[in-house]
Amino acid sequence: MFAQTSPSSAHRNRLAGLRAIVLMPMLIATGMAQPATGGFDDHQNMMDQLGIKKLRSGANPNDQSTFDEATANPYTNSMPDALMMKNGAKVTRPEQWPARRAEIQEDFEREVYGRIPAITPKVTWEVTAVTAGTNGGIPTVTKTLVGHVDNSGDTNITVNIQASFTIPAQAAKPLPIMLEFGGGFGFGRRGNGPPPEPSWHEQALTNGWAYGSINPGSIQGDNNRLTAGIIGLANKGQPRKPDDWGSLRAWQWGVSRLIDYFETNSDSKIDAKKVGIEGVSRYGKAALVTEAFEPRIAVSFVGSSGEGGAKLHRHIYGEAVENLASGSEYHWMAGNFIKYGASEPSKTAADLPVDSHELIAMCAPRPCFISYGLVEKGDAKWVDAHGSFMAGVLAGPVYRLLGKQDFGTPGNYLTDQMPPVNQLIGGDLAWRQHDGGHEVAPNWPAFFTWAATYVQAPPAPARLAAVADSASTVAATVTTASPAVPITPRANSAIIANLNAGFMRAHTNYVEVAKKGDIDLLFMGDSITDWWRNPGRGATIDGAIPYGGKAVFEKHFGSMKVANFGIAGDTTQGVLWRLQHGEGEGYKPKAIMLMIGTNNTGRNSPPEIAMGVATDVLELRKDFPDAKILLLAIFPRSSGGPTIRTQIDEINKIIATLNDNQHVFFMDIGPKFLAADGAIPRDIMSDGLHPTSKGYEIWAEAVQDKLVSLMQ
Repeated sequence: MFAQTSPSSAHRNRLAGLRAIVLMPMLIATGMAQPATGGFDDHQNMMDQLGIKKLRSGANPNDQSTFDEATANPYTNSMPDALMMKNGAKVTRPEQWPARRAEIQEDFEREVYGRIPAITPKVTWEVTAVTAGTNGGIPTVTKTLVGHVDNSGDTNITVNIQASFTIPAQAAKPLPIMLEFGGGFGFGRRGNGPPPEPSWHEQALTNGWAYGSINPGSIQGDNNRLTAGIIGLANKGQPRKPDDWGSLRAWQWGVSRLIDYFETNSDSKIDAKKVGIEGVSRYGKAALVTEAFEPRIAVSFVGSSGEGGAKLHRHIYGEAVENLASGSEYHWMAGNFIKYGASEPSKTAADLPVDSHELIAMCAPRPCFISYGLVEKGDAKWVDAHGSFMAGVLAGPVYRLLGKQDFGTPGNYLTDQMPPVNQLIGGDLAWRQHDGGHEVAPNWPAFFTWAATYVQAPPAPARLAAVADSASTVAATVTTASPAVPITPRANSAIIANLNAGFMRAHTNYVEVAKKGDIDLLFMGDSITDWWRNPGRGATIDGAIPYGGKAVFEKHFGSMKVANFGIAGDTTQGVLWRLQHGEGEGYKPKAIMLMIGTNNTGRNSPPEIAMGVATDVLELRKDFPDAKILLLAIFPRSSGGPTIRTQIDEINKIIATLNDNQHVFFMDIGPKFLAADGAIPRDIMSDGLHPTSKGYEIWAEAVQDKLVSLMQ
């Protein structure tokens, strides 16, 4: 359960501490707060280490008229061959690729992105919150994490990695997950206008994926304060060496530590072998770097990544090496990268031992999806979509060598034409330019369709608001919709022998009733439904008010062909089991009244219970496609503790979405049982749970006309 409790003083202090460690990295990363730097100029220090006297000016992002494709390829003669060993030998067999890949990685680590230290501080993950919710009608559970990085090596530097992930509440098996750089921490979508519907989070769920996000600023600030963050901590507050890691590798390192968490915590329900990574712009660079350097990444979605990402360094169009070598963005890269933007001594992109097509090639044979938008919509010339397309073409031979499918173009990066907008090309290496701006949102549907070929996901969880219109559709849905709740004996046919004898007697009797087939109206539920048949059992403390509704039942429903399949103590799992074991066949009711779930409270969370109710509704729709279902809200109760009403209200809000006014009709008659002050009078529910004859009369009067109309 996710009950709220009043925090103690110690708990409040702990929350204050968590706010400090969670919020400060975010404030620093966004410029809203800045740590003391002591006047240290990291960029100048790196130039001094490298002996650089002067840097060239980079392209002006405010004057994109200067970008000209006709002059964009001056360095074609120096373009590295991804399949040529440094000794001049050609790589022609898959078994030769690891050696060539190692050469490429060494060059990238030394000259471009930097090296992660061989030993980095340990990360201890803490789950700081578990939150139940829904997304697009799918019950979810979100875990918020903080990864505490051991700072015993330098107690002046604190690093706490922020992350979160969300799974369907009924997830029974480990799921693939798409992780986003940014996301819920304010560093995600960069497009204009309102967010698209459905959100990519909802699309992930409906495609059988979990989703999550990691805050890069909580790992390493997006600034030049490289004596702070994980880089500073690993260096004990000292400046970097020229081949030390930059922020892009630091962000990748944080994702690697999150994968460690998934590997060692099976209760996360995340398949650590099916982790995807996505990002846009600078985080698109980070997504590509992450897949290239972290072999456990299964797939990447690289959005508008530009220079330092998928764009060729040697394609002189838009943002260039010189821009990244300047003081504003150099922190993404290794210090050595600065020298390729230097005029004294002079080096250019042509002197780089590698180019970005080899970064893409490092992802092979794993699938990689490269995404861009339109210049007219805001994905400016600056990010150079064409230069990234060219890099993908150049990476193609590596994918083909490893038996995978590349873009499928002729293979000449200088002449191959980009496909029309919104056309996906390729296979394991894919390209799609969408019709939006500097974002990936329009490409999410295409991505998930494409990814399904390479990363197997379980069927989509049942959406509470989408009770299917046909029996065949419901049947397909029900097979994947069993509630992910601890299975009670009543829901497990393997241990039938251990079932409660009273439950089995009732079930056996109902199966025989079902076989006779003469039923127009079915009551299905637990003891509250069961005791419509009781003349009066139990009493209040003073012995004055028995509960039971037999006389009321005879008065209102006695003339109908009605069957009561209520069983005292039953749960959503029990109803599902009963329907699947004989109570759901042999007859064709015109209408069904279902109320179930109150006995699940205290055992399962509200979203889990709601999913259990939804599963029962889906099973009824499968068994009785022509019947109309009157789904009752769980009745209010006073027994079960002070939070029980809140929990029931949460369940009812979710299951209300099952109403479609065609097959399922939701009705909440709970308020009719309450006094003006919200209390339940003892003459209506003498034990705070089960109706008295007066309570059953209120119930019957509330539903009789509706049931009659549903049977017409």
